[in-house]
Formats: sequence, structure tokens, C-alpha cells
Amino acid sequence: MSRILSIIIPIYNEEKCICALWERLHLLEQRMEEYSIEFIMVNDGSSDRSLSMLKEIAGQHGNVKLISFSRNFGHQIAISAGIEHARGEAVAIMDADLQDPPELIFEMLTKYQEGHDIVYAVRRERRGETFVKKKSAEWFYRTVNRLSSIPIPRNTGDFRLMSRRAVDSLNLMKEKDRFIRGMISWIGFKQTGIEFDRDPRVAGETKYPLRKMLKFAFDGILSFSNVPLRLATWLGFAASFFAVFYIFIVLIKKFMGYTLPGYASIMVSILFLGGVQLITIGILGEYMGRIYNEAKARPLYIIEETLNFNEKAQQP
Repeated sequence: MSRILSIIIPIYNEEKCICALWERLHLLEQRMEEYSIEFIMVNDGSSDRSLSMLKEIAGQHGNVKLISFSRNFGHQIAISAGIEHARGEAVAIMDADLQDPPELIFEMLTKYQEGHDIVYAVRRERRGETFVKKKSAEWFYRTVNRLSSIPIPRNTGDFRLMSRRAVDSLNLMKEKDRFIRGMISWIGFKQTGIEFDRDPRVAGETKYPLRKMLKFAFDGILSFSNVPLRLATWLGFAASFFAVFYIFIVLIKKFMGYTLPGYASIMVSILFLGGVQLITIGILGEYMGRIYNEAKARPLYIIEETLNFNEKAQQP
């Protein structure tokens, strides 16, 4: 009996990509010799025809398993759902827009069979992406790696392959604000990368505009570093030092008989100290917000329907 490879694909409003995606995946399946493949498609609350197209494919192919959420829970949650329901000896994650070439999974499997638990894809060239997006991604990885004690490989996304023990370890982590590539780096094991040239989207538009990219960056930094809290503390000490130093200057000037109305200096002091306080309160608020989300203990996602699972896919 051949071993099972699970391929997880989160999908959100990708009706323009699904046909081309399935063609590539079907060719991959035909070329695969050592493994039988289960495709786990996670519909993340799509509002276009993605769900109906996925149902049609799943109806014709029993190894295409569908999980459909009750609403949009987000890309990282969709990946998490796929990982929790994957039963393969090895598990791969890729996006539906075909910027991640499915054929690279063969090379990942070679590295996996050499003894690596995690094989991630490193973007050597990012075709079809704007200068701003490339630079923002570069700055993001630099910032995360400087602030975090867990090194995260640069120029990587969620496109990777994992062993079963790595998947089981990842499933033990139940936090709500998820940064999958950081979590995978955190679990350790033997990891290696494979370089590839990333293609433009086959169709449609990116599902990560600037607003979502910024939120994703905050999740990555705050989930894997407490350095912002330390910076807030040191910023507070620095502001206090300058405030005390300025008080001494004011007292000396007063004893020397040199006085001014002081409106400008008072306003500068108030604005400076007020800015420092707001920054530190904001940082504390971000961490407290995450604690609040964890304390509510809500499920990561709600499944509305499933197809081709031997047993009904379980809610988290």
C-alpha cells in the first residue's frame, strides 16, 4: 500500500484559478508513484463560485476532500484546519493562485526522504510583484528576525512540506493569532530550504492588500517576540531621564534669575511625554488583546460542510 501525501490548499474567492489549479494538481497526481495523494481544499468563506466549483471536483474525485467554513476566518486559520484534518505521512501546504508551483513538491519529497522534517520553499525571484511589496516583505523578515529569538527563514511563505511528527507537534499549538511559518520554525526538527522562482498569479487579485499585510506583520512580531514590551520600558526610562534632566535645567535657570514664560517648553514636554505614554499603552494593549482572545477560548473556525471525509470532519 502506497504512503499518503496530504496537500492542503486554502481557497478564498479563487474561481478564476481553480480550473488551472486542478489541471496542475491532477498532472502532479498522475506523475506521483510512491505516494497516493489526498487533496484537502479549505473554502474560507468564499463569496464567488469557488465553493460550487470545488464541490464539482470533489464529486468526481474521491481523494479531493473539501472543508467549507461558515464564514471567512482567514488564510492562516484555513491552513490550520487543513493541517488538523490531514492524515498523510507527509503534509504539504500551497496557495491556490499557482504562484507556488505544485511540481516543486517532488523536490521537497526528495529532501524529506533524506531525513528532513520540514522543507520550505525560498523565493529566489518574485515575478509579478510590485517593488513596494518586495521591499515590505524584506523589511518584515529583517524586523522579525531581529526582534524574535526564533529565526524565520527569509523570502519564504507557507509553501512547504512537513513530516507527520512535525504536523503532530504543530497541532499541539492552539493560539488564536496564528503565524504559521513562525510556529513551524518554533517547533524545531531538521529543516531545509529549496530555492525557486515565484510566478505571477495565474488569475485574479492578491488576497493580501497592504492592510492585511500590516496585520500579518504585527501578528508575526507580537506572537514571537516580547522585545516591543522591553522597548516600551526603555523608552519610558529614557523619557523619565530627560524629564528629570530638564527639571534640573529649569531649577538652575530659576535660581539664576533667568525666567521665560515657558509656553513652548511646557508644550514640548507634555507632547513628548504624552506620545511616549500612548506608544507604551498601545503596545501593552496589543498584548492584552491577544490574551483576551485566548481567554475567550472560542474555536479557531466553524465548519459548515465537508465532502469525501470518511467521518465528518471535526470542529476544533
